Amino acid sequence: MQGILIVDKPMDWTSFDVVAKLRGVLGTRKLGHSGTLDPMATGVLPVFCGGASKAVDLQLNHDKSYRAVLKLGARTDTGDVTGTVLETAPVTAGEGELLAVLPQFIGPQMQVPPMYSAIKLNGQPLYKLAREGVTVERKARPIEIYSITYGGSPAENEYVLDVTCSKGTYIRTLLEDIAAAMGQKGTMSALRRTSAGVYTEADAHTLEEILAAKEQGMDALEALMLPVESVFESLPLLVVEPWVEQHLYNGCPTSRYPAADGRYRVRNAAGQFLGLANIVQGVLRVEKLFVERN
Repeated sequence: MQGILIVDKPMDWTSFDVVAKLRGVLGTRKLGHSGTLDPMATGVLPVFCGGASKAVDLQLNHDKSYRAVLKLGARTDTGDVTGTVLETAPVTAGEGELLAVLPQFIGPQMQVPPMYSAIKLNGQPLYKLAREGVTVERKARPIEIYSITYGGSPAENEYVLDVTCSKGTYIRTLLEDIAAAMGQKGTMSALRRTSAGVYTEADAHTLEEILAAKEQGMDALEALMLPVESVFESLPLLVVEPWVEQHLYNGCPTSRYPAADGRYRVRNAAGQFLGLANIVQGVLRVEKLFVERN
């Protein structure tokens, strides 16, 4: 079984919990996931199954989209409502002030990761140090916020924000910074990832749906998966002759190949996705295969 299963991660599960559950469901240990989600977060978690796990580190699009809720009036140690309240303050700003500060957060910027994060220091995740009450200096990292759209106020002092951003962006930190720019204390009260790379909520299946498909048999389970080629859909397609296909299997270069230099996703004459290849100065070479070699 090979493919990409887009899971709608439930609240209070870690990303690792989801993968551990799916190992039993899918009957394979060859699983990888893309883009860790906090336990309190829900939404799009791509899980790469079988041979598709080789594609995790080859993804072309690492951008993410989130729907988050900013709650004004308090700041916590974790940056969200699951943490311990560090300080509270009367709320003296609202929708108008929020809309006024949002434009300053658009674009490339540097962000200091929170202590409650999976970033490792000397092999130890920061969140483990944070739980012990240890705070260490973190280097600011480059991120980019592509858009922030205001989505209304579901409750007093709570504001929905839809954020599209680069890989490595901490939405909890972004919301704290937005609150600070408003002159307020704030924290994140809800988070849902609505897209990860090329995959969206429309592609996602709940664990209940996945388990129900398992009951119907492996064919039903496999039908929920997206092909590994979907990761590379933005690359131009190259359809190769059988003799070139054999070259790719054998790792042999093909000289004077009649196509422009560049990176390609490759199918054989029968339409089967083979993998990735590069053409440099007219020479075609395999980069990564996702099929068994003949």
